[in-house]
Amino acid sequence: MRVLVVTAVPVERDAVTRAFTDGPQILDVPGAELHRAGAFDVVAGGAGPASAAAAAAFALASGAGAEAGPGTGAGPYGLVVSAGIGGGFAPDAPVGSLVVASGIVAADLGAETPDGFVPVTDLGFGRERFVPPPDLVRDVAAAVGALTGEVLTVSTVTGSAGRATALRTAHPHAVAEAMEGFGVAEAAERLRVPVLEIRAVSNAVGPRDRNAWRIGDALAALTEAFRKLTPVLEGWTTPHDRHR
Repeated sequence: MRVLVVTAVPVERDAVTRAFTDGPQILDVPGAELHRAGAFDVVAGGAGPASAAAAAAFALASGAGAEAGPGTGAGPYGLVVSAGIGGGFAPDAPVGSLVVASGIVAADLGAETPDGFVPVTDLGFGRERFVPPPDLVRDVAAAVGALTGEVLTVSTVTGSAGRATALRTAHPHAVAEAMEGFGVAEAAERLRVPVLEIRAVSNAVGPRDRNAWRIGDALAALTEAFRKLTPVLEGWTTPHDRHR
């Protein structure tokens, strides 16, 4: 099973590929620079849900694996992973911890009303969450020592205590926030490929304090997570409709 991993930026992509001692094979495929490491094809798709969705959709629909040519181990993708660093909700997900999403939630997709925020589903259209395969979430979290819970996708990163409280009130099972997971999940859904989201916590959700960020530690944790989860994914097979 080949796995497509979508990160936001190159440093996250490189943190994933560092998990493999042979280093990545860099492939120029239409629309992307694809870094192949073992069974993983890793793309830095850009920040935010729109860029992430576009990058994931293009890689899936263009058959990026097949573009690599014979003898490369290319094949259909059996899983898509949104991976990178993110903010953790204290005290559940402290800086340096790992999170595997039990739900991938679009936290700010909807409408503001006089009575507060209304999610898109309450407006009568769209969807606001994807649920990764629960057995895979459980096995990956156990393998890498991660917390499980909802990971919120936001287009504007939280920068105040008030906003952090509002998000946690609206989503009491949330443990982290990031900017790409829901976009990756939307793309995976189009081709009925299961999706997973893994985040290494680099900062607390709330007031922005750059001095408290631990980006290097989070990237190192992400590398170690991919080292540990590889055997889990190698032994995991599932019909494509189990992620619904």
